[in-house]
Amino acid sequence: MAAIDYTKPEYYTNRELSWLDFNMRILGEARDKANPLFERLKFLSITASNLDEFFMIRVASLKDMVHARYTKPDIAGLKPEEQLNLIQEKAHHLVGLQYSTYNRSLLPALKQAGLELVTAHEDMSEEQKAFADQYFEENVYPVLTPMAMDSSRPFPLIRNKSLNIGALISKKGEKGKAEFATVQVPGVLPRVIELPAGKEGTRAGILLEELIERNIDQLFLNYDVVCAHPYRIIRNADLTIDEDDAADLLMEIQKQLKKRQWGEVIRLEVEDKIDQKLLKILKKEFDIKPEDIYSISGPLDLTFLMKVYGVEGFEHLKTPPYTPQPVPALENETDIFAAVRKKDIFLHHPYETFDPVVNFVRQAARDPQVLAIKQTLYRVSGHSPIVAALAQAAENGKQVSVLVELKARFDEENNIIWAKMLEKAGCHVIYGLVGLKTHSKITLVVRREEDGIRRYVHLGTGNYNDSTAKLYTDCGIMTCQEAIGEDATAVFNMLSGYSEPRRWNRLSLAPIWLRDKFLSLIRREADHAREGQPARIIAKMNSLCDQEVIAALYEASAAGVKIDLIIRGICCLKVGIPKVSENITVRSIVGTFLEHARMFYFQNGGQEEYYMGSADWMPRNLDKRVEILFPVEDEDLKKEVRHILEIQLADTLKAHELKADNGYEKIDKRGKALLCAQEYFCEEARQRARKPADPAATRVFIPAEPAEEE
Repeated sequence: MAAIDYTKPEYYTNRELSWLDFNMRILGEARDKANPLFERLKFLSITASNLDEFFMIRVASLKDMVHARYTKPDIAGLKPEEQLNLIQEKAHHLVGLQYSTYNRSLLPALKQAGLELVTAHEDMSEEQKAFADQYFEENVYPVLTPMAMDSSRPFPLIRNKSLNIGALISKKGEKGKAEFATVQVPGVLPRVIELPAGKEGTRAGILLEELIERNIDQLFLNYDVVCAHPYRIIRNADLTIDEDDAADLLMEIQKQLKKRQWGEVIRLEVEDKIDQKLLKILKKEFDIKPEDIYSISGPLDLTFLMKVYGVEGFEHLKTPPYTPQPVPALENETDIFAAVRKKDIFLHHPYETFDPVVNFVRQAARDPQVLAIKQTLYRVSGHSPIVAALAQAAENGKQVSVLVELKARFDEENNIIWAKMLEKAGCHVIYGLVGLKTHSKITLVVRREEDGIRRYVHLGTGNYNDSTAKLYTDCGIMTCQEAIGEDATAVFNMLSGYSEPRRWNRLSLAPIWLRDKFLSLIRREADHAREGQPARIIAKMNSLCDQEVIAALYEASAAGVKIDLIIRGICCLKVGIPKVSENITVRSIVGTFLEHARMFYFQNGGQEEYYMGSADWMPRNLDKRVEILFPVEDEDLKKEVRHILEIQLADTLKAHELKADNGYEKIDKRGKALLCAQEYFCEEARQRARKPADPAATRVFIPAEPAEEE
């Protein structure tokens, strides 16, 4: 019998189309009336922000390929131009759904809840109009810069993602040709302006661009304004850095950041009622194709809904805020090092607080016995307590080495500022590695103790960012195992001096041999299945699009391995292919928190193995980034990992299942226990914090009553 070719294009989904499906799942949360109203606003805002970034990076990259006449197909057999065509079709559909959700569902629901967003300035009451005009005169008018275009003034440079109002104006008393003018809606002013209460005491707000449109004739006093309509552009923001020729990576990135505002226009959003002459001018000046123009029935740039979400007085229409709970193993322990010496500590954010990670670095900075602190930083918060602690440690005379990844997308500027601050404090700063992004999450503390030098290590799946740690689900461990300490030292020696050790004990690193490690683990399960031994894989990650890994999963599935994948975003694997992927399930959980942890279980014939790490199963993670996979070897910690995976596989409220037709569907709840994994972990963390002495007792899963049969 001929061997199956697991690399056939028809066995794979294009990664960009899969990402759009993921954004559609987020939009599904905005459309779900079971969610609190203001949470739905937030989800809709997230879909808009996500789409902007997708166009700036992914669509931009495909357009660059087309310009360069690159025609190599992707793993699904699609050439760049074919991908662009399919993306545009899907993205236009998505935008249409965004605005039908906004107009038909959310606006009426908001009004009913006591908050009216006035969609047109003409609809304001007389009192509101008087207030709006005064607000414009006092607060808006002084900030605006109207710009005309004529023979002496060329078309102005329009900034990426900025909201603008384009107008056609003609000189008063002259019936000559209308000229183009534009004014940027200032980002320094609030997008939503609260108005005096409406007719029935309803709170009311109006968008800033509506106020500007209402008063636009004041900007062009000697002209008649023929028409005025908002527009917005998205530019190519994909940084192209020639690292080999860059003498100084820091300077090169700073130079490229300035260019990001002025890349090729790849998307134009306009109001659906826009004057056709005005649209013609915009098309010509931006050199944009019709398929890249999005005609929108509603306000451009729905990210303003995050501001509406923040409006006070509607807390009853939001999910109650969750307070991360103490870590039971550290609750009565002031000395983190003493706690870690007792046993490895498992951390589960945001259900448990991120404070132990911050305190780990803070304590190390102050402890006279600590000799050195080494850490990788990918994304950090605006006022990072970790960066402050590292700077303090250097000032206290400790050896501090920090790898700051300058190529962390859209955090480059922030990271440059931090890197310079750390250098001034006396830290040894490594500015990433040529050709690689350092995406691993590792901290090493070297401490002098009575019995000699001891190394303490934190390894995690998420960034050292105290802000996102309240929003992203991540896991980590703290350990002082000698073998992991040795490996951690080797990691930092490799990052700072390119010296790879002769051997590794426990850690697996990309791009060195992590790919081979994952492939060997998957193939080992396939061998066990063929031998009739227990064989199962559970893997949780953000994205799966590596062809070699998917082909190995297909082969394992064909051998009889049961494979359950929990993948938040992109999944290029297809389920339900006869004799190929019949034993594979894929689910995606979209909830209040952003699923971000990477966790892996291999049954291994009964000798179970558990791993966590920073890497998804994507070519960029396995081949172009420094990533770390670490084993979970403590028996109690293994139970924690297994428990998390099992609860996520049992989720019936926020999980979507991938179907054989490549679409995602919410779980059919009929006859099943109602379970939201994220809510379950919140409640579990609260219970454990109340009785930390017996964490196992709180892990008993008591399901809700099954849903009624429909």
